[in-house]
Amino acid sequence: MTARETFLLVDGENIDATLGGSLLGRRPTPEERPRWDRVLDHARALWEQPVRGLFFLNGSGTLPMSFVQAVTAIGYRPVLLSGPADVKVVDVAIQRTLEALAQRDGGDVLLLSHDGDFAPALTPLVRDPTRRTGVVGFRELVSTQLAELTAEGLELLDLEDDVRAFTVPLPRVRVVPIDRFDPWTLLD
Repeated sequence: MTARETFLLVDGENIDATLGGSLLGRRPTPEERPRWDRVLDHARALWEQPVRGLFFLNGSGTLPMSFVQAVTAIGYRPVLLSGPADVKVVDVAIQRTLEALAQRDGGDVLLLSHDGDFAPALTPLVRDPTRRTGVVGFRELVSTQLAELTAEGLELLDLEDDVRAFTVPLPRVRVVPIDRFDPWTLLD
């Protein structure tokens, strides 16, 4: 029997677009970007097992090789994809990977994305009683289709609050559970 592991699938485009477009309204500065090493560390600690980090990127245009080298050095395997302009190559690859994982024995899954298009491929994994599944993103921006899977056991983790992937606070407007409310965030 193979040892349990977590497959961490990162939809890099979705996280970047959500951060820049929905939260900041501009391109994020380097200090406002997630610390991808923290994401890997959190994934390891969450279910106390090894993690295989797969970082999906569209390589059809200009690819920031320094970023690719950086995520490789941290421990991710970059998955560089290309295809016609009308094809969301990252989405297609992640959907295919989720479908392949559903056919494979074992493997827990963490998906970093807000995209509801992944719900159909993620659902069989969530319903598999031998697996743990989670979605990581900005809780208030995760699609309804993904959020609805929490009723079936999907864990929903906030990239800032739970994973602590950022070194600076983000300008978010969201509902804060009272047990997490810290008045000092309003006073500093």
